[in-house]
Amino acid sequence: MPSGAKKVTKTPEKKDSARKMTVTRSTSRTPAKKAPVKKVAVKKTIAKVPVKKTPTKKAVAQRAVAKKTTPKKAAVKNAPPRTTAKKTAKPAAKKTVALSPAQRAIVARRTAAAKAKANAAAKAMKLREDKARATAKAKAVAAAKAQRERDAKAKADLKAKAAAAKAKAVAAAKAQRERDAKAKAAAKEREIQIKARDKAAAEAKKQREIDAKRKAIEAEKQRKQREIERRNQEELKRQERRDAEERRRLEALERKMLSKPYGKDENFLNELRVLLLETREATNNQIAIAEAEAEEMLVDRERLEYDDEDGSSVASDIQRDQLKDFATALRLKVDEIDVALSRVDDGSYGRCDECYEPISKPRLLAQLPVFTCVSCRASV
Repeated sequence: MPSGAKKVTKTPEKKDSARKMTVTRSTSRTPAKKAPVKKVAVKKTIAKVPVKKTPTKKAVAQRAVAKKTTPKKAAVKNAPPRTTAKKTAKPAAKKTVALSPAQRAIVARRTAAAKAKANAAAKAMKLREDKARATAKAKAVAAAKAQRERDAKAKADLKAKAAAAKAKAVAAAKAQRERDAKAKAAAKEREIQIKARDKAAAEAKKQREIDAKRKAIEAEKQRKQREIERRNQEELKRQERRDAEERRRLEALERKMLSKPYGKDENFLNELRVLLLETREATNNQIAIAEAEAEEMLVDRERLEYDDEDGSSVASDIQRDQLKDFATALRLKVDEIDVALSRVDDGSYGRCDECYEPISKPRLLAQLPVFTCVSCRASV
């Protein structure tokens, strides 16, 4: 093989050996440095153990922490930075000199010794931690026992104090009941005396009230008699006034009923007579026309044959009935006009049939015939 190939094959071994040497050196140094730190941690855990029973979870957590922080990791943490190792390894790589088998054996022995030393340190650390846990557990058990004893003693003291307070309260209650009984008897005696005095005073007061009530009843009876007599007299006077007012009202009503509001106005009455006659004549003409149309429709219905399916016969009957109703209404109007003409003749036309007051001339001229005023017509 050429010399260049030898150099390439040997350089990785040198680098690995250099790295192994740095690791072994760091691991050999770390146990001595890390042991005091672990002791301090154990002391802290012992100091933090409470007085009561230590839970199993805390012990499990401590074990897990102890397993995680192994001497190897501690050695790696406390090892010098990798930059220095690389720096130291670089010159060796540059030399490209291979280690002999004896040197390799020495390095291997050193590595095994460092590893064994680290394992021994870890085992010792684990034993110390177990011992510290056992000590802490024993202390916690003793503290819990002492706490239970103190609690029992305090409970007994409280029970004794409660019993003493209860006995004292019972005695005080008994004394209070005796005092209450004495006070109750004295109060009852005083109450009996007070009731006797109140009864005598009440009887005297009742007698006075009876006398006063009898006198008040007699006075009230006399007053009521006088009031009745006064009211009777006032009622007689009011009745006389009502009778006089009723007579006057009837007389006025009779005068209104017999009044002739436009009896002196002959021209107005003549004008109304002419209008009424014209209206009567026009109404009679309308009656004649309506009756003629109804008769004509009846004749047409009898003469022609209607098809009942299209409803023409029903419509014809309805129209004929409407014409008859219209003629009947017109005849009633003619009767009213006759009554109005008779009133015009005697001069009483223009008087309201409800209130007997005069009807206004515009209303008499606008509506023919008319027998009520505007207000009476609105109230109907």
